[in-house]
Amino acid sequence: METPVTKPAHIEALRAEWTDQFVRAHPDRPELRRFGDTVGRVITVNFNGKAIVDFQDGGWYDVTAAPQFLIKLDPAEAKAKYDPKTNSAQPIPDKQS
Repeated sequence: METPVTKPAHIEALRAEWTDQFVRAHPDRPELRRFGDTVGRVITVNFNGKAIVDFQDGGWYDVTAAPQFLIKLDPAEAKAKYDPKTNSAQPIPDKQS
């Protein structure tokens, strides 16, 4: 059964708004404090309305795509603090020594 949050049109709107945005986890959310000030990048939004976020630690996390959970950052500032090579989705990862 579709709910207003899982309707395809709503999900597509969330994807358009959040995909490829640089974000920080909202510090007021106790469940997100573990990410601290780490800059993440939203990979996509799934059909449950969760942003799939790469926080540069090798994992991807699903966080509700809403300002109460994620804070959008200025792209120019965030790119300097985000290293795309640290994620786990590289086509050919650097070889381990």
